[in-house]
Amino acid sequence: MTDHDRQWLEAAIALSYQSPPVSFAYAVGAVVVGPDGARLATGYSRETDPYVHAEEAALAKLTGADLSRATIYSSLEPCSTRRSRPRSCTQLILAAGIRRVVFALREPPLLADCHAVELLRTAGVEVVEFPDLADQVRAVNGHLLLPDQSP
Repeated sequence: MTDHDRQWLEAAIALSYQSPPVSFAYAVGAVVVGPDGARLATGYSRETDPYVHAEEAALAKLTGADLSRATIYSSLEPCSTRRSRPRSCTQLILAAGIRRVVFALREPPLLADCHAVELLRTAGVEVVEFPDLADQVRAVNGHLLLPDQSP
C-alpha cells in the first residue's frame, strides 16, 4: 500500500458519485493506472448504459492494450457474479491481464454473493484493500446501504 494507491482509490471513489443511483446496483468508480503511474482509463457505473459496471466501462476503453503491469482501482470489490452480462468484472479483469486490484469495500451480500478477492488471489492477482476508505463507498451508496452496514 502506497500513498499513490490511496490517491488513485480516492479518485475512483470520487468517480462513483457520477453513477446515477438505482435500486438494483451499486455506484462504483474505477481507474486503471499504468506501471508508470499514469492514468490509462476511468469508468463509473452506468456510464454508457444502465447495466455497465465501472470496471467494465474502464476496461472497454483499453481493448488490446497490454495491462499486465497495470493496476485497477475500484471503489467496491469487483463483482464475481453477473446477471446482466455474460462475464463478471472479475472475469474481465483476469481476461485483460491485470495483475493488481485495489479497492475500499468488499461487496455487501445485498445484491449478490461476491467472491472476487478469493478468485483474483487464486489466479495470482495481488489484491489490496483499504478498509479505512469503506465508509466513503457506503456513503455514495446510501440509496442501498446504511452508513454503518458491514459486509
